[in-house]
Amino acid sequence: MPSINIHEAKTHLSRFVEEAASGQEIVIARAGKPIARLVALETVDSKPRELGLGRGRFNIPADVDRRDEVAVEAMFYGAESSAGLGSGAGADSERA
Repeated sequence: MPSINIHEAKTHLSRFVEEAASGQEIVIARAGKPIARLVALETVDSKPRELGLGRGRFNIPADVDRRDEVAVEAMFYGAESSAGLGSGAGADSERA
């Protein structure tokens, strides 16, 4: 387990990170006193998540794609759209 001073660690950090990733443990010292240890993280074997784990736990309304339609149209076409003018060709001629 090699010990290096903090200045050397800052200067050659990428090299020491590679050494730690390969399994070597490195001790970083300040004024000869060990202050930190550089080691590789443990790899976590993660398997792919199974699809459908939330099935049946949530209720999605049948009109989810039509909710707040009037408010959304008002944001896009202005407040007149919600007053019944619609968004057809006739609506443009009435606005002019």
